[in-house]
Amino acid sequence: MGNTIFHNPTSGELKLSQVIEEVLKFVKENPRKSYDLIIGTDSKVNGDKDEVEFVTAIVIHRLGNGGRYFWHKIKKNKIYNLHQKIYQEVVLSIEFAQKLLKLLEKKWDNKEANYNLEIHIDVGENGKSRDVIKEVVGMVKGNGFNAQIKPAAYAASHVADKYT
Repeated sequence: MGNTIFHNPTSGELKLSQVIEEVLKFVKENPRKSYDLIIGTDSKVNGDKDEVEFVTAIVIHRLGNGGRYFWHKIKKNKIYNLHQKIYQEVVLSIEFAQKLLKLLEKKWDNKEANYNLEIHIDVGENGKSRDVIKEVVGMVKGNGFNAQIKPAAYAASHVADKYT
């Protein structure tokens, strides 16, 4: 994961260590504010190819004052079932959140930081994905994270989706 390349509209390509520095720099600009640190993944079947592109976004949102985002893309074998695709998105977000927290804890004093970590899931009450809401929200909560679904799940349904 340390060699994963992320993208940011302003900074271009960044290594994970640089993303963490950018997040910390953004928080240090106004440390008294509250922040949401959000992970969300979306995916898209890549045409006729036997692969799916998964895009995971990291969003640091200064509540009431904007934010920054970073994303990376991976490709996996094609998944033919919508439920499996959603589960894979959620698993990627959970795994990523766990790794990111470990790395952030080394540099960010969580006792002093005022942030809420959320995982945004690209499912909602309208559409085919509604059948798996309880299971995937349960997966996220079972791993100790807060979960948001559409329409509040903008990190997955807007930021990550923009790059699939």
